[in-house]
Amino acid sequence: MPKIPDLARAGRRRAKLDGMGSSGAPMGATSGQGRQAGGTPRAALADLLAGNRRFVSGQPVHGHDVTAAAAASGDQQPYAVVLGCIDSRVPLEAIFDQTFGAICVIRTGGHVLDRAVCGSIEYVVGQLGVPLVMVLGHERCGAVQATVEALRTGQRPGGSLAHLVDEIAPAVTEAGLDDPAVQPLAIRRHVRRTVRTLREDYLLAGPVAAGRVAVVGGLYDLATGEVALLDPG
Repeated sequence: MPKIPDLARAGRRRAKLDGMGSSGAPMGATSGQGRQAGGTPRAALADLLAGNRRFVSGQPVHGHDVTAAAAASGDQQPYAVVLGCIDSRVPLEAIFDQTFGAICVIRTGGHVLDRAVCGSIEYVVGQLGVPLVMVLGHERCGAVQATVEALRTGQRPGGSLAHLVDEIAPAVTEAGLDDPAVQPLAIRRHVRRTVRTLREDYLLAGPVAAGRVAVVGGLYDLATGEVALLDPG
């Protein structure tokens, strides 16, 4: 196995300064569950590769079938693209029970848009003929909570994390920073704002207006696993 540098200590130190995790806490903080793969880069990589060996051998723990991968190895024919959050509790193929080749998945912190994300969606719609784009938010989103805290304290994170905060901030402001329910309200507003932005995208607006493509928003419940569609708002 290639030598993997132990970046955990440096990563924790930097995260304490300007990071945010899926729970809204700094990335350096640990939960009661701890790091599932052992807490080091080497252990995490070993766990990933072990999972791939189980998959290839036809002995998956989580139900994915290697024969489905082979069946989908030809031309791409997805029917939807789903933009979701990076939260590890929201694996998009799993919660929609989709197999290989069925959907294209894009995940960013708080499903924030940038040029790469928009370009990817434009490609999938324009070149692969996908008729549906879904933006999926989820309850207790850490990126939204971190944005709420950043706006309340006036402490904007450094690096590219600031981009996430800047993109989510309008939804938080609209929801009302002093509202006790600001986080769940902002999550919904942020989904709707993302949907609206995609519907107005230069290369998507025409197909959307013609009815060839739909852009919808949804919300995932972490406790029940249910996805509820959101009205345009």
